[in-house]
Amino acid sequence: MTGARPDVAVTGIGLVTPAGTGREATWDGVCAGRPTARHVPELKGLPVDFACLVPDFSPRDHVPGSRPWQYDRFTQFALHAALEAVSDAGLDPADWDGDRVAVVFGSSAGGTGTMLDQHRKLLELGTARVSPLLLPMFLPNMATGQLTIHLRARGPALCTVTACASGATAIGTALQLLRSGACDIAVAGASDAVVQPLWVTGFDRMGALSRHGDDPRAASRPFDTARDGFVMAEGGAALVLEPASAARARGRPGYALLAGYGASSDAHHPVAPDPEGEGAALAVRRALDDAGARPADVQHINAHGTSTPLNDAAEARLIRRLFPHQPSVTSVKGTLGHLLGAAGAVEAAITALSVAHGRVPPVANLEKQEGDAEINAVTGTSRAQPVGLALSHSFGFGGHNAVLAFRSCPTEPAREPAAPSP
Repeated sequence: MTGARPDVAVTGIGLVTPAGTGREATWDGVCAGRPTARHVPELKGLPVDFACLVPDFSPRDHVPGSRPWQYDRFTQFALHAALEAVSDAGLDPADWDGDRVAVVFGSSAGGTGTMLDQHRKLLELGTARVSPLLLPMFLPNMATGQLTIHLRARGPALCTVTACASGATAIGTALQLLRSGACDIAVAGASDAVVQPLWVTGFDRMGALSRHGDDPRAASRPFDTARDGFVMAEGGAALVLEPASAARARGRPGYALLAGYGASSDAHHPVAPDPEGEGAALAVRRALDDAGARPADVQHINAHGTSTPLNDAAEARLIRRLFPHQPSVTSVKGTLGHLLGAAGAVEAAITALSVAHGRVPPVANLEKQEGDAEINAVTGTSRAQPVGLALSHSFGFGGHNAVLAFRSCPTEPAREPAAPSP
């Protein structure tokens, strides 16, 4: 492609989250504001024994091929989400020019379940019991690699690892590839499956997790005065991105236009956010500049909103400072928990759906905000509102910041989700 950069449309969405397997199940769950945290038997005996898990996910039913056991759970999530997104976009890998299809997928940790299981076998049973599939199952880039095989995609294939911003970084990188002419279609997103005793303990030891174990469903409380940490979760999301003109030519309305991407670093602390939010604010400004928009144009923000004391306070101050006109704000982590590297991709998908359907999901469990950091948060029930321009915030350990800007598709009617792919 040459000349002016193309508008890029989100034409397909696939989701696997604690609200359910499939786009519609997740959208219904977050709009209802139903918290999904529960006690997890595998975590019994730990100080934090609850999390948000994907319910009723069957590799045999939800993963292609006859040998789904050869993939770590994070790759299984990636495969289902990506294939659902491609089907939703009305595309078929058997028909497209695979040389012009890119795959950009993120993960914060890769196949940690496989790694821990195989390490246990090494220590207890010896080297002969370690699977030869250990590395293909564990390495973080292998979800991307498996997707290229199943999608027959021979364009650029990248894995992004920017902690909890990994999914948003992947989608922003895919946007840049499309604009540069390096591909005609991009499948972008992220997945993670790290609800394991070791990682739960690690996050708990650093004080990041909620201790509201007496009532797990009320534990994730973004922006609430009673918040005390996040709730770990698992899942994945994928978006199909393509030039809006190409999508219109084949009669496929987009959910939204991916209009801008901004990235930055806090350069402040390994795990704590900059209390003034300067790095995050820089990413916001860059996303708006990239979209050709002003702060006053923003009508909705899907916040990072982790339910941790420091992050939520810094993000609320940032929103109040940059957006005095008080756009609506949500954080779906009250419902879904924190999907770590997959969070930014899931939240980007939810933001695109909010733009398409003119509906903003509520922040589950938000009852009282801090007076000096109050924002226009949607609570109780979902809110119907036109969303012409929305932002999705993602901020990760290491000071990684990624912000995506979505616009409504001009001249295209709001789109109902297609039926989930089989």
